Order: sequence, then structure tokens, then C-alpha cells
Amino acid sequence: MATLKQSVAAEPPQAVNWRLGARAAIPLLVCAAIAFTPTPEGLSENAWLYFALFAGVMAGIITEPIPQAAVGLLGIVAAAVSGVVHDSPEESAQWALGGFSNGTVWLIFAAFVFALGYSKSGLGRRIALLLIRLLGKRTLGLGYAVALADLALAPVMPSNTARSGGTVYPVIRNIPEIYGSHPHDASARKIGSYLLYTALAATCVTSSMFMTALAANVLAVALVSATIDVTITWTVWLKAFAPAGVVLFALTPALLYKIYPPEIKESPDAPQWAAEELAKMGPVTRNEKVLLVLVAAALAMWIAGGRYADATITAILAGVLMVILGVVRWEDILANKEAWNILIWLATLVTLAGGLAETRFVNWVGEALAPSFAGRSATVSILLLVGAFFFLHYLFAGMTAHVSALLPVFLGVAVTVPGVTPLGWGLLLCQSLGMMGILTAYATAPAAIFYGSGYIPGRDFWKLGFILGVIFFAVYIAIGVPWLAYLGI
Repeated sequence: MATLKQSVAAEPPQAVNWRLGARAAIPLLVCAAIAFTPTPEGLSENAWLYFALFAGVMAGIITEPIPQAAVGLLGIVAAAVSGVVHDSPEESAQWALGGFSNGTVWLIFAAFVFALGYSKSGLGRRIALLLIRLLGKRTLGLGYAVALADLALAPVMPSNTARSGGTVYPVIRNIPEIYGSHPHDASARKIGSYLLYTALAATCVTSSMFMTALAANVLAVALVSATIDVTITWTVWLKAFAPAGVVLFALTPALLYKIYPPEIKESPDAPQWAAEELAKMGPVTRNEKVLLVLVAAALAMWIAGGRYADATITAILAGVLMVILGVVRWEDILANKEAWNILIWLATLVTLAGGLAETRFVNWVGEALAPSFAGRSATVSILLLVGAFFFLHYLFAGMTAHVSALLPVFLGVAVTVPGVTPLGWGLLLCQSLGMMGILTAYATAPAAIFYGSGYIPGRDFWKLGFILGVIFFAVYIAIGVPWLAYLGI
């Protein structure tokens, strides 16, 4: 991000203005092109105009002439003022602000407060170092230590950027140079290339394993609710992905050890280095202990499946207790720009996707495309729909635009296909999101961070991304589909 800002700052003002103008023009042209196209048969004029606005907003999220959250706000304001969803100003206002009362939106915000607690208390760094000290004598063990560190943080750290890029990466980035493995030269393959790419692959798996391990997961769950009126709970998500997730998590470090092997097979100095870093940190602090108790309690409540308290209320309560008990300060939460930004764009995108359902655009798409799947088995339909949704991520930089632009439409088509329940379709599509982050260096924020380390050449990134993408998808379908059928989902 700093590099991008520096490059923009170095450009002449005319070039910057032209670039921003082009970014703003594309969404407007997309919106206008659709709006001035004749309304398709079977669809109301308001629904078509709303889709034009929605497509323009999605294009704006991709080109980003202004911040993404601001693009979303502009979209719901335009829809409310134009009356394409509801006629009366009162109903339009209620619709426009409805996303801000969505429980899953506040769940992700509360989870960002958890992530803040990990950072402020130092617990995240301590967990990573402890695992390296325990498993780091062999390079393969070091790979599993890195993966386990990510797994330990994933359930309550919804930003894979903060988890992998902000917590795990700074710890493991110090290890390769202990063994003379340096970026941007042949020595990178000694140990650095394997270690850093394993960390990225692991976070892609854990990002799919838990609903609260990736911000896009919670957005997707909210869109499923808004689009096809299906609720996916934290427990159902975990239960549905667990078999495929366990296999992928156990397989990934060993698989990369074979197909992208490090030259150094032993790493006896890594545990010693980790022990020295832990000594510098000192004994476990009071704040770390408090955070551990709060995290364990929140996870127990989530696993209970809402029997005693709603998942969102549980998360908010834990966040408030973190403030009361001094793990984080209220000022820290107010200053957490990423959390507030996530709150706004999640709320606006949930509202916008809900508009596609309210105008019956999603129903129309589903009915129009349903004949294409007539006569096909459920398995073939799953391969076509989930496969297209997964590999189309090559066209997207990050998860937000992908989820916002494609998920409502894919859901509308999927629920018309017999043989799979709406809940099953929601899970199959949503749980693929974390894994698709492995495809490219721009697929998810941690990918850009690890690519920028200089340890993984571009050709390796593309090759490994494709190989692991195919493997992740194949294992996910081969295990996940029969498992959902066994669960009756």
C-alpha cells in the first residue's frame, strides 16, 4: 500500500487525475450501458434499473475511484433516492439502513476487536513462537508449526491480513536468514520459499475452515441470508467443512515439502531462536490470560450453536469485557479504522445484495438459467457452478468484489437445481472463498504480502497457485459433497 501511494505521489497531477477519472468513468459507463439496454422479458423496469446500479457499484468496488465503503454508501443512497426498490421514501430509507442492523455484520466487527486484543496483548506472537519452539527442529515440523499458529488464531481473527500478514509473517520472516536463506536470490530455496509459501497455503485453508476466519465469509453468509433467506450458523459452517478442512490442513505442509521442497531439511536453530524471542517477551501477562479465557468462552458459546446466546451478542459481550478488563482500551477500538471500514462496507453490500432479491432479479436469473441444468445430475451441477465460482477468482483482486458481484447471482441459479438444498448450496459456495486465495499473488491480501517478501518468484507463485487451487478444489468437492449428503444438508 505504501508503495502504491508513493508511486501515485510521484506521478504528475495530470496523470493522477486522468487515472482517477478513468476509474470513475468505468462504473458510470457500466451502469449506463445496462440501464439504456431494453428491459429483458419477464423482468420489471425497476428491477433492471436496480441491476444497472448494482453492476455499476460492483465495477466501482473493483476500480475503486473512491474507497470501497464509500462506493457502497453511494450505491444505497442512489437506490433509495431513485425509488427503484421501494416507492415511498420511508420504506426506501428503512431498506437502505437495514444492513446496519444485520447481526453478522456486527459479528465480524466484534471479531476485529478480538484481533485487536491478540495484537495488543502479544498473545498471537507468543502462540506462534511457542509452536516454533516445539516443532521447529525439522523443516517439515516448522511448516506444521507455522500452519498450527495460523489455525490457533483463525476462529477469532477474521482478518487473514492481520492473522497471517500481521502476526505470523513477522515471526517467520526472521527464520530463513538464520540459515543463510535470503530473498531475491538462489538461496531463497534453502528454506525461505517453502516456509513462507506454506504459511500462505495454510491461511487459505484455515480461512475456509471457520466462518469468522475471513471477513468475506461473514459477508457471504449475510448475502446468503439476504438473497435466498437461508441462515448459516458458526457451528453448521464448522461441521460442514471439518472433514475436508482436516484433510487439507494435514496435507498442505507435507505436500509442499514434496512439490516445493526446501534444500535444508533440518532447522535446529529455529527452536533456539524462538526460545530467545519468548524470553524477551517474558512470562505470560495478565492480559494474555484474560484474553485466553474470553476467547475460550466465546468459542464455547459459538459451538453451543446459539442455545444460550446469539453468536453476535456473545462476541460483542466478549469485546466489552475486553475493554472493562483492560485488554484493549475503548480508544483503541475507536482508532481501529479497519474495523469501522469493514462494518460500513459489509452493511452496504448486504443491503445492495438484498435489493437484488427484493426486486426479484435473482429469481429471474435463476429461472432463465435453470433450463441449462435440466437433466444434469446434482454432482455435475455442483462441479459446474462451484468450479466456475472458484476459478473465476482469477479475475478478481481480493474477496470483496468477488463475493459481492458473483455470489447473489450464483445463488439464484443454484437454488433452482434439484438434488441440493438451499443451505447446501450456500455452504458449498461460501466455504470455497478462503481456499481460492491461493490462486494468485493478488487473490487475497496475505498473498500480496508473501509475494512481496521476495522469497517466492512470480513463476512459482502462478504455478503453485494453480496446482494447489486444483488440489484444494478437488479435495473439497470429493469430501465435502458426500459429507453434506451424509449430514442431510
